[in-house]
Amino acid sequence: MKFTDGFWQMRPGVAALYAQEAYEIDRREDGVDGEALTVLAPTKVIERRGDVLNRPTLTVSLSSPLEGVVRVRVEHHRGTPATPGFPLPGAGRAGAARLTEDGGELVTGDLRARVGRGAWDLSFELAGRRLTGSGHRSLAWVHTAADASIDPGPVDGAAAETGVPRRRHFMHAQLDLGVGELVYGLGERFGPLVKNGQTVDIWNADGGTSSEQAYKNVPFYLSSAGYGVFVNDPGHVSFEVGSEAVERVQFSVSGEAIEFFVIAGPTPAQVLERYTALTGRPPIVPAWSYGLWLSTSFTTDYDEATVTSFVDEMARRELPISVFHFDCFWMREFTWCDFRWDERVFPDPEGMLRRLHDRDLKVCVWINPYIAQHSELFEEGAARGFLVRRHDGSVWQWDMWQAGMGLVDFTNPDAVAWYQSKLEVLLGQGVDCVKTDFGERIPTDVAWFDGSDPERMHNLYAQLYNRAVHDVLVRVRGEGEAVLFARSGTAGGQTMPVHWGGDNTSSFVSMAETLRGGLSLALSGYAHWSHDIGGFEGTPEPLVFKRWTAFGLLSSHSRFHGSESYRVPWSFDEEAVEVTRVFTHLKMRLMPYLFQLGIAAAATGAPVMRPLILEFPDDPAVAYLDRQYMLGADLLVAPVLSASGEVEFYLPAGPWTHLLTGEVVEGGGWRREVHDVTSLPLYVRPGAVLPWGARTDRPDYDYLDGLQLRVFPGGSGIATITVTTPDGRAQSFDVDRTAVTG
Repeated sequence: MKFTDGFWQMRPGVAALYAQEAYEIDRREDGVDGEALTVLAPTKVIERRGDVLNRPTLTVSLSSPLEGVVRVRVEHHRGTPATPGFPLPGAGRAGAARLTEDGGELVTGDLRARVGRGAWDLSFELAGRRLTGSGHRSLAWVHTAADASIDPGPVDGAAAETGVPRRRHFMHAQLDLGVGELVYGLGERFGPLVKNGQTVDIWNADGGTSSEQAYKNVPFYLSSAGYGVFVNDPGHVSFEVGSEAVERVQFSVSGEAIEFFVIAGPTPAQVLERYTALTGRPPIVPAWSYGLWLSTSFTTDYDEATVTSFVDEMARRELPISVFHFDCFWMREFTWCDFRWDERVFPDPEGMLRRLHDRDLKVCVWINPYIAQHSELFEEGAARGFLVRRHDGSVWQWDMWQAGMGLVDFTNPDAVAWYQSKLEVLLGQGVDCVKTDFGERIPTDVAWFDGSDPERMHNLYAQLYNRAVHDVLVRVRGEGEAVLFARSGTAGGQTMPVHWGGDNTSSFVSMAETLRGGLSLALSGYAHWSHDIGGFEGTPEPLVFKRWTAFGLLSSHSRFHGSESYRVPWSFDEEAVEVTRVFTHLKMRLMPYLFQLGIAAAATGAPVMRPLILEFPDDPAVAYLDRQYMLGADLLVAPVLSASGEVEFYLPAGPWTHLLTGEVVEGGGWRREVHDVTSLPLYVRPGAVLPWGARTDRPDYDYLDGLQLRVFPGGSGIATITVTTPDGRAQSFDVDRTAVTG
């Protein structure tokens, strides 16, 4: 939120007390991170003894939980109970602190944090190069009057009670922005990929893709200057990215302390590797999950006969599907979620699931964390204290989405076990994976079982919800088989894949904004991502559906899904069937490559779909590109976002080969091409060796059986390629690329 009125003044009702000098610097042993520096920073330069009276101070602590990462904690009143941050599974003890003649420094790997004596100056250097810093008027405790003219935060849904609670005390920090420095990330945001000039509220909301709100808000940004910043607060964090102090990024939280991490690169990929080492990485997801998911859609009429007809017709037309998804109305209306099949429509769910398994399909069902009062589970959950309560002890309820719905309190371990027991029944019937919808409309006027601050729980709730479901899937299905299809998340959510982009509309414009959201999420640490092919709201024009199908099947995960209409390709036209066939078969042939990307994501955090800035950080032309992406390191994809089939895109330097035609073109500039619906710009990186599978009927086959290693021009020397099969057998190949000319 913005506290200042221009550069010189504060807004009415706002008072900020800034760290003015490093008055004392001490080296100590931190109980958590190891060696640390502690700095006493008065909010006035101390010139005489009387200056120490009636004067707040800030305590700044520097430590390192991981090599190349500096933890900065700024506290006003240190006796205030610390706000729990995010789980940090990679945290350890990594830094070395020392006092110097002019101040102190903390060294962790090649990253060095320096604080000088005298006027406040904290800087961060990587291998001798200054990355960023915190100087004059950059760290502050802010006090606001009750009627202060600041925005208290975003409002989620139709009721003001779900907005950020109005607070009176805040901590804020600012870090310098260099000339030409660009900022990325902050979650799955559907606006511009580059965040400079924006104010971004970290507050999960169900706002659709055509808004500034986001389902997955992550208080982490990545800078083109070779570092990242992670604010370790699960509550409302307000970022002003060059939009208040234009030379700085500002971030603010309510309360008496703020904690953030400066994470070294120098490349964007190395920043993400360290960030995900700290906050967690995804498991390897099963090969079958990369195949096409076919859904009933949301409000359409369907029963087993409908489902069977879709499956039969997809098979007859040689359109391989891996997962069939049952959306909301697998349960009876007004009872969501009671986890019971609507017996009027599905009288034999176990038999139906068995018959789908006999077709070699996995089955996914939709759930959410809300319990409608018409459900028999509502009374049970309320009586046992498993639903979130208001401060007066009554169950929190509202009528948005489901009439009189309550909310499962996942801070209560017994409520988690209760919820999981209902899911275990479904898994026992034959359900394989779960779509965890919602998780954003979380109220703040409630009392959580464990006493959590309602503001902090608003975003963190998505994690607890997804974790409850993911854990039971791991327990029942086993490691390597647990798959979510989740909508909400925050920092650390990448450890429970897969996530999809939420409610978009059926247009080329929404297709483009959907892609921007996915690329922004990739730069926020999420490796696996999907979206509703064709758009969720409305029915797409056939041409939109066809172009989106190509894009969707060249994404990490691929799902046909809509709101009021089916998304089976023949409902559009026969050409849509052909497009689906071409790109499903292509994805099956690419599975040795894609599955290896998933293995790499588990090891390094590298996203499957990547903005070009991750692969070509030294090419200034890629900095703003948000209509194309890399699928792994070696495939460049530029979805067609126009009815004419015309697409303009950029190729970095070198000879690039079109995967579908074999044409070799020279990069280093912009291209404009026109493609029919069975094609798009799909170029292989110079010198790549692409493992090419032998089958087109399923994603989970033996990739070594009939494997081809396709070698593309532009490389030299030996490249080592590893191919791992779905059952874990790995084989490496040394390939000489020298003689390949195209």
